[in-house]
Amino acid sequence: MKRSSWLLALTLGISFFANGQDPHFSQFFASPLTLNPALTGKFDGTVRAAGNYRNQWPAFNNVYTTFTVSADMGIMKNKLPEHDIFGLGILILNDKAGGGVLTNNYIGISTAYTKTLDEDGYQQLGIGFQGSYGQKRLDPSKLYFEDQLTPYGFTGVTQDIFSNNYLNLSYLDLNAGLLYTGSTNGDNSYYLGASMYHINRPSESFKGGTWNIAARTTISAGGYFPVSDILTLHTSGIFQYQGGATETTIGGAFAAAIDQESESPSNVYLGSWFRFGDAIIPYVGLEFGGMRLGATYDINISSLKAGSQSRGGMEISLIYVKKPVGYKSIPCPKF
Repeated sequence: MKRSSWLLALTLGISFFANGQDPHFSQFFASPLTLNPALTGKFDGTVRAAGNYRNQWPAFNNVYTTFTVSADMGIMKNKLPEHDIFGLGILILNDKAGGGVLTNNYIGISTAYTKTLDEDGYQQLGIGFQGSYGQKRLDPSKLYFEDQLTPYGFTGVTQDIFSNNYLNLSYLDLNAGLLYTGSTNGDNSYYLGASMYHINRPSESFKGGTWNIAARTTISAGGYFPVSDILTLHTSGIFQYQGGATETTIGGAFAAAIDQESESPSNVYLGSWFRFGDAIIPYVGLEFGGMRLGATYDINISSLKAGSQSRGGMEISLIYVKKPVGYKSIPCPKF
């Protein structure tokens, strides 16, 4: 019987575990199109572009690295009722596991419609959908098997043979979400949303297996609230359930205004989030010229902290919102 090395076991384990968990971000609040399709086009401006990078567990030789870019905008504004939003967006995701042994590429097109419930545009309800194409590849050239082990290292030739028919997988996927947003006076904003990803549970398996991606259900909430002339509290939380695994993260950050008179004011952000049973997540950010740069570093507090040296993962986000001079604003979730 052929026996594989621990690396193959780890890689296939990652492939199996992927049925229970998607790639995730500590800065979920800075990745709107992976959080809820109903957020498509829901921002204070005309065009939004976002990028996210995460390196998880760097102490284990970059076990997971995830990168996304997205762009979305409102369309047909002249044909819609005042304050209503019809959004269209695109998302591209690349995720590598096991130092590149397993690679996942994903492209999604999302659309959403947000209906205003009052004349001021303060209360809104939206629904969104996202269709995507996923491609996963296993690279056996980066695997080592037990029958390759010699007194000089893994220098032998393995008898394990992988068919090209099982090294590349592709699938179509469907995601959807609902979102309520509100404001009491136009100076603050809050939201509550629910989304489901992998509604159709597409097949995702190597070597002819029968694994399917488990549906991921997400509930998220948050908002921003001025607390003084120069300070604003931004807070958010998320609960996710997928394939028997759960994740709960809550936290917030204070934004201190540097210049209050500008059309695109500059702010410095400082705060922290907490992922229950896993990590403390300090956050710093800088906002200027419609651009917001954020950085977090997971401090691992789980049972893996000894092996990970408490290094849970580094993450960077960048969001740019184009807001022309004189643009008529309405309260929106801020990402």
